[in-house]
Amino acid sequence: MQFVTLERAANEVRSGHRVYIHGGAATPHALIAALMQRKDELARVELVHMHTDGDAPYVAPEMAGHFRHNALFIGPNVRDAVCDGRADYTPIFLSEIPGLFAPGGALPLDVAFVHVTPPDQDGNCSLGVSVDCALAAARHAKVVVAQVNPQMPRTGGHVLPAAWIDFAVVVDAPLPTHPVAAPTPEAEAIGHHVAKLVPDGATLQMGIGAIPNAILASLRGHRDLGVHTEMFTDGLLPLVKAGVINGARKSLHPGVIVSAFAMGSPDVYRFLDRNPAVELRPVDYTNHVAVIARNDRMCAINAALTVDLTGQVVADSIGPRFYSGIGGQVDFIRGAAQSEGGIPVIALPSTAKGGTVSRIAPELPTGGGVVTTRGDVHWVVTEFGARNLHGRTIRERARMLIEIAHPRFQAELEEAADQLGYLGRRFVS
Repeated sequence: MQFVTLERAANEVRSGHRVYIHGGAATPHALIAALMQRKDELARVELVHMHTDGDAPYVAPEMAGHFRHNALFIGPNVRDAVCDGRADYTPIFLSEIPGLFAPGGALPLDVAFVHVTPPDQDGNCSLGVSVDCALAAARHAKVVVAQVNPQMPRTGGHVLPAAWIDFAVVVDAPLPTHPVAAPTPEAEAIGHHVAKLVPDGATLQMGIGAIPNAILASLRGHRDLGVHTEMFTDGLLPLVKAGVINGARKSLHPGVIVSAFAMGSPDVYRFLDRNPAVELRPVDYTNHVAVIARNDRMCAINAALTVDLTGQVVADSIGPRFYSGIGGQVDFIRGAAQSEGGIPVIALPSTAKGGTVSRIAPELPTGGGVVTTRGDVHWVVTEFGARNLHGRTIRERARMLIEIAHPRFQAELEEAADQLGYLGRRFVS
């Protein structure tokens, strides 16, 4: 590992290169800024990453021809660029992203920009709060450039040998933080419904936001919960401190919280630092369906934008407009379904746009893409209740979903279901 200036590090990128950028709270903004300074020297540089925190200057209209982003998961900072055609989106299961960078994969890397801790006495760095697909990127890229940060938490479950790093730049800076989303009344109601499905001794997976926080808050009376997830957030901390999450009954990695990345407050980053009770691992492990299924009583709780009356789940687009990504939803829904006593859950508010649109829809919006198929779906939860669609007919599903739709829309949903032939009373003309 050779320590150099930011300018020297950014010079490793050439025109036509494909560059991986470390994501989430580990986004290496100093390296990105140095690369942007070389805009006029570069053409056709492809920047590949999942969600990143902070600004994404390379998707600005004036960067066209110099840089083009390829999103493996669409964050708010690149959403407009993707939808305007100035950036690309690659739909991919989270568990399969590391394979894209491996020999024979679809996205071989010329350069990887990663954000790491200083090396320890054994010559190993840590990828800190974001291991996910960064370890694979560092393993397979032709050149690895690291932003070395003394403020990056050192996390267990993986090591990044300093020998893998070609060039390094020291940047002592705090990590980006995320405010804790306050639960809405709808989220709190969803939380109560989901909590009733979760048995003591379950292992949890969920994401970030008001609904996951409300679900976690509703689990304070549970015992011996574990965590095997892709994302560690602030919502987990109160349950850990209260002893509710202790991993005592986990069938895989008992006593250990397993995650792929973390986003949140400084409290989260302090909790993770050198904590032997937490392991951050690559997503081809955390999100591997067979690995997930080894966790008995696996409760996978995922969000959706729309669910149609047959049980198809839209989670990455609003009509033809791409919004986020496939992420780990299918990985965990399928893993939980194969787990002994597993509970796959799709949780969503019943309405959108200030209550003017039902998220339970007769049909998918034109252009809407299915993330979780009607064959994969099990529990669907709104603030009005929980229904298990697994093994149910279309007629049963339609009635069950109408029951948990917002009452304002139930009559028109029933009429639409009748017209579509879902209720068995007539055929579509």
